[in-house]
Amino acid sequence: MRIKVALPDLVSNSYFPAIAAVELGFFKKEGIDAGLELIFPVPSCFESLREGQIDFVAGSAHAPLWAFPRWQGSKVLCSLSQGMYWFLVAKINSHIKKGHLDGLAGLKIAAAPGVDIGLVQLLKSAGVDPNREKIDIGLPSGGVPKGTSFGVAAAAWMQEGIIDAFWANGMGAEVAVTDEIAKIIIDVRRGDGPKEAFYFTQPALITTKRLIEKTPDVAAAAVRAIVNTQNALRENIELAAKVGKNLFPPKEAGLIADLIKRDLPFYDARISQNLIDGMNVFAMRAGLLDATPVSYDDIVAREFSHIWELGK
Repeated sequence: MRIKVALPDLVSNSYFPAIAAVELGFFKKEGIDAGLELIFPVPSCFESLREGQIDFVAGSAHAPLWAFPRWQGSKVLCSLSQGMYWFLVAKINSHIKKGHLDGLAGLKIAAAPGVDIGLVQLLKSAGVDPNREKIDIGLPSGGVPKGTSFGVAAAAWMQEGIIDAFWANGMGAEVAVTDEIAKIIIDVRRGDGPKEAFYFTQPALITTKRLIEKTPDVAAAAVRAIVNTQNALRENIELAAKVGKNLFPPKEAGLIADLIKRDLPFYDARISQNLIDGMNVFAMRAGLLDATPVSYDDIVAREFSHIWELGK
């Protein structure tokens, strides 16, 4: 069976287990002929899923809400990794200290559509009002060049002096840090910022309820492919370098193995109740969801949860 796995960012560690599952043949071992498709921005990715143009999305667990109100019609199959996974980085000569969210007044901070709400809600949870502080969050004029991953573009914008900071994936942050143009201010997964922000969202593999009902064996196979990929990367980190060499520009290919090595502690396919509770609150505050939370079973395809346990 031929399927399409879409993602809003390719040159990245964010959705890497799904990328590697395709490139390393773990989908193929499950009898699935899978291909990757970059669809940016995030809302467009899920609109394509809703319209049946693609079969799976490797994206944020909250993001179906742009195309599937109250997650209806979509299902989160498994986690790609745990925790909200974006970084806030600022120019290296910035006075802002790591872990601090004060001092952002008047800054231009690049953030992709759909990802920007993570930063807005992080700031609000920390008592920082972006409007009052005149913090400009969004894309520079012209947007992201076609075919370019946001994090890579953001690092280039910072180097050109177009922005003061950006909120993006680990690859974009690492490029800017290794180029000595930026420093990390917030890394939520490793304890920076409000603790509740860890459960705002996390990378996940998502499909439609329609696909699960029609071909449950394909959905199960996809979950196995992800879990087996996570296990393989834990056992041999050089596999990450192999994928990077095949898909990424040279600089990013040279960075990916170290990024994945750092992410390995978060490679757990399980979807926790804490994530669902925190994500509901996040989505309601962000205006993506009305005042009524959505239950675990209405968001998650629990019938595949036994496969998660094949991981660590």
